[in-house]
Amino acid sequence: MALGGCASAPTPENRDGALWMPQQWDAESYQRQCTPDMTPPPPEGKTYVPMAQMRAEPASLAPGDRLSVDVLGDPGDLSRMYVIDELGRLALPGLPVIDTTGRSIAEVEARLSDVLVAEQLVRPLPRVAAVSLVERAGISISVRGAIFNEGTVRIGERPVESRIGQRDGPTAGDANLGRNLSSAIMAAAGARPDANLGDVRVIRGDQWTSVDLSGLIQGTSATNMRLAPGDRVEVPSTHCFDAALVRPTPVTPPGIRVFMSNLSRPAPSNATSAIGKESTSLPYGTRLLQGLVTANCVGGSAMNAHRQAILISTNPFDDTTVVIDRDIENMLERQDRDRINPYLMPGDALACYDSRWMNVRDAVSMVGEALGPAATVILIHDAAP
Repeated sequence: MALGGCASAPTPENRDGALWMPQQWDAESYQRQCTPDMTPPPPEGKTYVPMAQMRAEPASLAPGDRLSVDVLGDPGDLSRMYVIDELGRLALPGLPVIDTTGRSIAEVEARLSDVLVAEQLVRPLPRVAAVSLVERAGISISVRGAIFNEGTVRIGERPVESRIGQRDGPTAGDANLGRNLSSAIMAAAGARPDANLGDVRVIRGDQWTSVDLSGLIQGTSATNMRLAPGDRVEVPSTHCFDAALVRPTPVTPPGIRVFMSNLSRPAPSNATSAIGKESTSLPYGTRLLQGLVTANCVGGSAMNAHRQAILISTNPFDDTTVVIDRDIENMLERQDRDRINPYLMPGDALACYDSRWMNVRDAVSMVGEALGPAATVILIHDAAP
């Protein structure tokens, strides 16, 4: 029974195809080759247009945009600043509301002029109303594909104290630099290592275009694209792991949060291992060995040198849980350690187990503790008359 404690952590099993990162294989089976898929199919039912053409189109207004309205001959009853409401409507006192959904500033200005003439508030003169943009609000964008958190995100949001109309007084024109493609990807937790950033798709209405964001990774260009309300972003997957994307960039995470457990020697608890919020927040690009050092799983007594480390991750292609084990000392000693030293991904978990020698020691201690009271009972029994 005592020798049963000599074994360290059991070797975990994984389903076929669960391992997706080359470094997740052991050194003996590190033979997997992957050919990136760089030609994803186009969006179904959409017409392709060049990026320059889509960028040249006037951006439509969105809820929260702030507009300045100046009506010809108005003493100040209608001419002032307005905010487009949550339903995309522009409401001037005493006038029918104007739907701004999908419309540019010029189109809203023309529509307001028609309303003013129809209400007989002004004569049919050229440009009886002038509408100018004061500030663009944040917009909702749908992002899907090879990113860490698919869904609808908000980009270009500003705190109340930073709103131009309130901070600077009367002004016109705004360039909301946060309403762009890279911001949308970052708001979706960043691109995964299998992302095809050379062919990111932006879908607007019945049209779509392709944007090459690889220059943001390589530092060769700053190509980006301004997004409009209702745009959809799709980041294709190459279905291959690209280590060049596992570092902080304008389209990849600056850091990750990892779960850690070190509930054995050299520390009896996470608290005494100094595992807190700071130690579990790591730069993107951190590998397993560095994470184990942060968890205080490396070092200490030589008897505990061959500790066992467990990495729990997720295959992003099919959401399969991946569990691998590594002998920490073997990883430190191998010159080809990088081949079996996986990168840590957001939400990964690390656990450390004692070495076999420390398990033997604990087993012997347990037997000694059990025999101690028994020996005392025997002595008392023998001493009794």
